Amino acid sequence: MDYIGEGLAQALNLLLQGDPETYSAIWVTLRVSTASILFSLILGIPSGFLLGHYDFAGKNAARLLVDTLLSLPTVVIGLLVYTLLSRQGPLGELGFLYTLPAICIGQTILGLPIVMALTAAAVESLDQRLPPLLLTLGASRKQMLLTTVWESRFSLLAAAVTAYGRIVSEVGISMMVGGNIKWYTRTITTAIALETNKGRFSFGIALGIVLLLIAFVVNLALNILKKRTQA
Repeated sequence: MDYIGEGLAQALNLLLQGDPETYSAIWVTLRVSTASILFSLILGIPSGFLLGHYDFAGKNAARLLVDTLLSLPTVVIGLLVYTLLSRQGPLGELGFLYTLPAICIGQTILGLPIVMALTAAAVESLDQRLPPLLLTLGASRKQMLLTTVWESRFSLLAAAVTAYGRIVSEVGISMMVGGNIKWYTRTITTAIALETNKGRFSFGIALGIVLLLIAFVVNLALNILKKRTQA
């Protein structure tokens, strides 16, 4: 227990003293994770709306595929992105491997099926009388989309939080296509994995505390936003 207590004390010391290595990993994580969730939402909400709102040939197969991708291991996504971005890969000329854009691509792939599946479920759970009513009122497709998004806003916020939680805590993608380069592509999770193996237990605890704080702040913001919208 003393070992854990000393680790916690040293972790708080690192955070309060503004240790540059600790805050570098935090800043990289916030930058790449925020960009990844934004791309996931931009691509996932319209796709999820189409999946949940319209009937089309192959819809069941598409839904099955999206649901299957929910459990896709991060190392498999990392391997896929690595294959695409390596020198021999089709996108190798972009030079993205071992950069933040490479991590962002992989994390977007990770978050996209979560947003799509939860958006489709949210749309399907809405009152079935809503689409006919909007058509009767002469609503355009854009107005139908915006109205449906607004009516399912709490479910979409929950989808965003769920996807962000998965993105910010992944380690396989960041390790494989980011390279865990100090001061550049090292994220919180890859730093925890590396430094704990090197015996820097306090450093790992400090970053673990930050991960918990990020999750707490995101959920707190969601609850505040939900209460204000309901008021």
